[in-house]
Amino acid sequence: MSLFYKEFTNDEEVVNAIGSIKTKGVNEDTIYVVTHDDDRTKRIADNADANTPGGFKTKAKNIFSKKGDELRDQFKDLGFTASEAESLEEKLDEGKVIVVVKDAPAGFTL
Repeated sequence: MSLFYKEFTNDEEVVNAIGSIKTKGVNEDTIYVVTHDDDRTKRIADNADANTPGGFKTKAKNIFSKKGDELRDQFKDLGFTASEAESLEEKLDEGKVIVVVKDAPAGFTL
């Protein structure tokens, strides 16, 4: 499995980037948006027709966890290592938006 991610600072850039990803033939079921704020994540994902990480299993596991723990678990569930998840969660603390493509084609770039 190949994971690709890119960080953004602007919601509109994210929506445009996801549109570009889809035109490259990437299956929209493999595109995820992650932010530090659930409402922002949902809004961007809805506007871009992308996914949000964290199914029922992740939500149940994190019901009493802090937001940072929940976000790190979401990144790990997407396939990142613990240290990668930690680094990505720190970027979210800075207000960044992370777009993740699971099963990205070899050599995929954005």
